Amino acid sequence: MPSTTLRISGGTATVEYDITGTGPGLVLVHGTAATREQWGPLTEAVAGRFTVVAPDLSGSGGTTDHGGPVTLADLADEVLAAADHAGLDSFHLAGHSLGAAVATHIAGTRPERVRSLALHAGWVRTDTRMAAEFRYWLELLRVDAAYGTALFARAVPLMAFGPRYWEGVDAPAHEELVRALAGAIHGEGAARQTETDLAVDLRPLLGRIAAPTLVLASAHDRLIGAEQQQALRAGIAGARYAEIDAGHGAPGEDPAGFAAKLAAYLDERLTADREPTSAA
Repeated sequence: MPSTTLRISGGTATVEYDITGTGPGLVLVHGTAATREQWGPLTEAVAGRFTVVAPDLSGSGGTTDHGGPVTLADLADEVLAAADHAGLDSFHLAGHSLGAAVATHIAGTRPERVRSLALHAGWVRTDTRMAAEFRYWLELLRVDAAYGTALFARAVPLMAFGPRYWEGVDAPAHEELVRALAGAIHGEGAARQTETDLAVDLRPLLGRIAAPTLVLASAHDRLIGAEQQQALRAGIAGARYAEIDAGHGAPGEDPAGFAAKLAAYLDERLTADREPTSAA
């Protein structure tokens, strides 16, 4: 896999990323405790029309760094470094959860780079209730690290999935999912990313975002409240709003439906880019 090294606060990071397809650039940013593999269904859906770049953030997958705290700005720099290394001067940009916060940061600090923006399960500022949840995650991860338990993996579906998952799964299938999550989640990296979640405050940047934006909410998101989605919509000029019938973890709960929602928006932006500008 390609990789690129950059300086972030606290040291250096070597960012590993996937590059797939051909066409205008599309950069995808994963959520807390996930990896670039989260974007497989969407990449498959659009790789015939976009050059898709999907990096691992610090704490995930093949990306390595100094092992200390990372800021939202650090993660944004990692994403931009991957885009630069892949030869993308400007690009469409989509993010999920923490990835949506990173994408919002990029669109607000480097608006000339972003051709369109899609934010799923993003938020403006970590409020008291969200902070309490993130601190609970950190406690679970500490216990898992100390005792070899899988409490965080067991909590993820409770936090992330909506009614449709619970109505369609039986106990053995659910336990299989928990085992898979426990094997996939890197506890130390998840904790570092959760610390970054705690510090999110994007209020100063929303008014600087110039790209056409889709705010995509999950109808059954128990982590990111509806008021956060509406604050994103209100704070970003011209932002559109849509919902998916899933919980916070829509990329895992309904991979095909999630990919279809974003692919439709991206194809619309691709068509808009190709339309000739009318003469003044």
